[in-house]
Amino acid sequence: MSVRVVVADDQTVVRDGLVTLLKLLPGIEVIAAASDGEEAVQLVAEHQPDVLLVDLRMPRCDGVEATRRVRTEYPGTEVVVLTTYSDDDSVLSALRAGARGFLTKDADAESIGRAIQAAAAGQAIVDAEVQRRLIEGATSVKPARTTESGLTPREIEVLRLIAEGLSNTEIARHLVVSEATVKTHINHLFAKANLRDRAQAVAYAYRLGLA
Repeated sequence: MSVRVVVADDQTVVRDGLVTLLKLLPGIEVIAAASDGEEAVQLVAEHQPDVLLVDLRMPRCDGVEATRRVRTEYPGTEVVVLTTYSDDDSVLSALRAGARGFLTKDADAESIGRAIQAAAAGQAIVDAEVQRRLIEGATSVKPARTTESGLTPREIEVLRLIAEGLSNTEIARHLVVSEATVKTHINHLFAKANLRDRAQAVAYAYRLGLA
């Protein structure tokens, strides 16, 4: 079954180009396109797509607010941000709003397709450029003390490994514990830090200076 996608970008040339590009990718069906964030939310309400591919800077309702509204009102729709803005504020704002993926517009077709498919499967993808910006953002300010995070030493260690890109299985192998134990630690740290997914966990780890 194809992943149903709504595209939102205020630039007509970019929007039309994305629609054309996505239609060429296997397993993806573009069902609507919006010219701003407000229209994007309306189209999500109307079509209930699997994924909203959204720009950040748009009139009436920007991408961050559109992401927040979609994830709150239509949780069955995941969000992938595709934008020219990769500064740490933009990245963190989008991830905190609930975006599953964050790509810059120099990403190739295959990368965009992978991010959409991953988001539809409940997985998070943050591209290399965005990760670089997160690292720069984390190292440009004094990191928060991990003792203030409310996490146990083991949860902090698990969070650090998540930020390094390890899967649950790899974390279990690294810590010499069961995968069930790793899942328990992840559930606890997600609850304590009010995190939705691994993308937000990575951003949180950078904010704490753990990555």
